[in-house]
Amino acid sequence: MTSPTDARNRRTKPPTGWKRCIARLPVHMYRIGLGPLFGRRLLLLIHTGRLSGVTRKVVIEVVEHDPQAGAWTVASGFGTRAHWYQNLRHTPQATIQVGRRYHAVTARFLPAEEGARIMARYAALRPHTAAQLCAYMGFTIDGTSESFRKAGEQIPFVRLESAPAWSNAPVGCGR
Repeated sequence: MTSPTDARNRRTKPPTGWKRCIARLPVHMYRIGLGPLFGRRLLLLIHTGRLSGVTRKVVIEVVEHDPQAGAWTVASGFGTRAHWYQNLRHTPQATIQVGRRYHAVTARFLPAEEGARIMARYAALRPHTAAQLCAYMGFTIDGTSESFRKAGEQIPFVRLESAPAWSNAPVGCGR
């Protein structure tokens, strides 16, 4: 198992150049109305830039969704260096789009112990995807629940909690 320090040092850097254009393609798909093609597996996060104050958008995979609580859990594959993660740290209020629906949310940053539980549950549901993601992030996984738990302790997880009575609002409404 890779130590936490090794994993942080080896973690993949965000893409640049043409790879960034490809990675941003889902944002453009949401923009032209094709967001529902992603189902509930991806969401569009609309947040505020911490330095510029400008509206920013990024598509992120949903790790868990609790429809009763109106909460979506996401992970930062690029660690705490990811711009969206840093932006939410500065301004935790944001808007998400899932399919065609919009939700005002507040970001809650989860402790490592909860991240461990989330990663173990995710790996049980999607073992191949979980193993690929962990390898991409620089973690060595042996396929056991414990190895996924250890990786999950090092991955920053964020719960996006929905504000009551907000859906189908236009982008930027009240933002």
